[in-house]
Amino acid sequence: MSYLSDLNTKQQYKAKVKQTHRLTPTNKEEIREIILEVEDPGFKCKVDQSFGVLVKHSSDFGNEFHHRLYSVADLPATENGNTKITMLVKRCSYVDDFSGELYHGVSSNYLCDRRAGDEITITGPFELPFKVPEDKNANMILIGMGTGIAPFRAFIKHIYSQEKDWKGKIRLFYGAKSGLELLYLNDKDGDLTNYYDKATFEAFHALSPRPHWEDPILLDEAIESRAEEILEMLSYANTYIYIAGYEKVKENLNKAFINIMGSKEKWENRKAELIAGKKWAEVIY
Repeated sequence: MSYLSDLNTKQQYKAKVKQTHRLTPTNKEEIREIILEVEDPGFKCKVDQSFGVLVKHSSDFGNEFHHRLYSVADLPATENGNTKITMLVKRCSYVDDFSGELYHGVSSNYLCDRRAGDEITITGPFELPFKVPEDKNANMILIGMGTGIAPFRAFIKHIYSQEKDWKGKIRLFYGAKSGLELLYLNDKDGDLTNYYDKATFEAFHALSPRPHWEDPILLDEAIESRAEEILEMLSYANTYIYIAGYEKVKENLNKAFINIMGSKEKWENRKAELIAGKKWAEVIY
């Protein structure tokens, strides 16, 4: 396991904000899509990589910069030697349980406040645990929450635009509080719907039963609703499971897979096989 503090931040690049626009309605949590342009031919980034953002920020630990990683949310584009990369950013804040004081996320608020023409410092690229399988018959179960859809959107667009004759099944399970927060799967920003083909790709939505409350998003129910198909996919040795999202969904997902496999022992054995074969990966935050 690698840690953020272990990553090399000495290699830095200047990136200019080309576009920034809000994907969620103004009465919902703010999630922005930001397109950056790196005017340096030395910077190359792929769909299965991430990059860092460095923000000047003094902390109690003596750090002068705050470093945060972001997945590539679209196919990187190269033009005149410059690279354009897309990122998803959710404006974050939290209340300290002890003091009750409100704190704003350093990187997320910094990035959401940037406007076209602003310059930021980025690092990387860094490897993600999610890899596009070389086997075009491979099956993929992708499970994302909120901005966790970013790497999977890039994956799916890469597979259907760059890889030829993909024959494996790709099933995307994506959760949000409400239909208005289903990024890239709604009426306004729905580019993932371009790839709907039940033979190979299909996406399933999971929403909160009460979006204005803190009820859990029912990803586990969405997954169990496809139990027969998932069980069949798990019977093949070339099936991959990738998860990106919140820590609190892991327990419910585990219960869903136990129910699908029929017992805790069967699921633990199958998951151990996936991990050993490097066919299980997760990015949890």
